[in-house]
Amino acid sequence: MAVAGRGPVVAVEEAAGWALRYGSYDVARGRGIPLARERWEPVRAGTVFDLASLSKLFTAIAVLQRVERGTLGLDDPVAGHLPDFAPAVTIRHLLTHTSGLAAELPLYDGSAAGAGSDLLGPLRSAAAAAVPGPFCYSDLGFIALQRLLETVEGERLDVLVRDGITGPLGMISTSYGPLAPAGVAATEAEVLLKARRRSCAGGVVRGEVHDENAYALGGVAGQAGLFATAQDLAVLCRALLTGGGPVLRPETVALMLTPPGLGFRVAQPGFMGELAANGAAGHTGFTGTSLVLDPRTDAFFVLLTNAVHPRRGGEPVPRARLATYLARATTARPPAA
Repeated sequence: MAVAGRGPVVAVEEAAGWALRYGSYDVARGRGIPLARERWEPVRAGTVFDLASLSKLFTAIAVLQRVERGTLGLDDPVAGHLPDFAPAVTIRHLLTHTSGLAAELPLYDGSAAGAGSDLLGPLRSAAAAAVPGPFCYSDLGFIALQRLLETVEGERLDVLVRDGITGPLGMISTSYGPLAPAGVAATEAEVLLKARRRSCAGGVVRGEVHDENAYALGGVAGQAGLFATAQDLAVLCRALLTGGGPVLRPETVALMLTPPGLGFRVAQPGFMGELAANGAAGHTGFTGTSLVLDPRTDAFFVLLTNAVHPRRGGEPVPRARLATYLARATTARPPAA
């Protein structure tokens, strides 16, 4: 599902492909097991997708809302709120992936030990030894930001996102799972996933978060877990391109969208194509999602796919190519109204 626009105009809204095509996966033969043809479900304009790491943008906005209020400071040591952290690591380090934390750890391994297991124990150990340094994309850093927010506010992340972002913006189709499967794009076959799944045994994941660590953490996590439609994400794009709307101040949005970016990645041709030359900002998600904002031309592009259905590592997602089409169609920012 692709949505692109400029200014207040949505210029492109195109649905293609299948929200559900496979029922499981044959590991021995290395191929998906398709459903009967009449059970295939096409992607529609209102199809809900697992956003994967696009969820990080919402975590970042929630953190920056607390920075605006003075509850948190970008250069506050994380250890001031989470004592297991090394004292040199700041909130800014977590938002910019420079905290020294690794990309990920198999926290989901602890879920096999039962309800009493300490899933976040490995993260706490890594946090204590973290040394800030060069960029290293880290899911762990955004799980830490979730812990930070929940410690400071005394509320779960899903409540903070609902009350501070999706509610004020009217993003009624955006929420954490689990969701009823109808209308949700399916992702990977359960048999291929590392985390144990209970509600879709033998089938494909649909309405539950694909990310194993987010699943083990109950579906609400700082790095993944949100589901949304492309139309809802277009609302978020417009709010940020117009200075933050009801969720952030213009100066805070400017910090998010300019190097090195806070939550956002900036000028990344790997998924932005020629929009990267404009200094565009955006993010991607493992399930086959991407979002790009170009303040220079007041344009945005949202691409939501379920490229991991029925397995990860299939056809590449044409993020950069499609973003380049937008770059070539928007050569200069339109004059102010």
